Amino acid sequence: MYANSKKAMLLQAAARIVRRDGVSKLTQDALAEEAGVSKGGVLYHFPSKYALIAALAEMRIAQFEENIGTLTAQDNQEAGRWTRGYVRASAKPQEEGDPSVGLLAAAASDPAVMGKIRERFAEWQARTESDGVDDATATLLRLAADGLWLTEMLGLAPPAGKLRERVVARMLELSQDSEGV
Repeated sequence: MYANSKKAMLLQAAARIVRRDGVSKLTQDALAEEAGVSKGGVLYHFPSKYALIAALAEMRIAQFEENIGTLTAQDNQEAGRWTRGYVRASAKPQEEGDPSVGLLAAAASDPAVMGKIRERFAEWQARTESDGVDDATATLLRLAADGLWLTEMLGLAPPAGKLRERVVARMLELSQDSEGV
């Protein structure tokens, strides 16, 4: 997204702050200190905390889409390929201290950021519906993948161990079904 740029370096530092300290501690001063730049350098790229949060959310979405693309490219079956990539990307173990929960909470307070997130989900839903498998089954799988990710992110009794493996395997199995459930 911002490969090898000052902006990318600042976003990586911001993600470290959110992972370590929470989104409430993400300030322009804290970012300047973490990144070893002046506050003016931060303000040049991110004139407000909301601009910074929007860029972080965009970065996380871009990383997720990159994961989907990588996983989709490794899939040899045409029908359901994108849906399986989405399921696999959603089911990837989350990094310790993944900043997504903080970003999600902060984004929810900014209608512009939430609007961009909603647009991406609408695009993903459209891809899901046109992926060559029954659209209701594909939508069910997208919603299940989102639910798995959310329950793990928030610690809401997510399935673990062998059960989690079986759930993900069953989701992938259902994505092979072009006739529907």
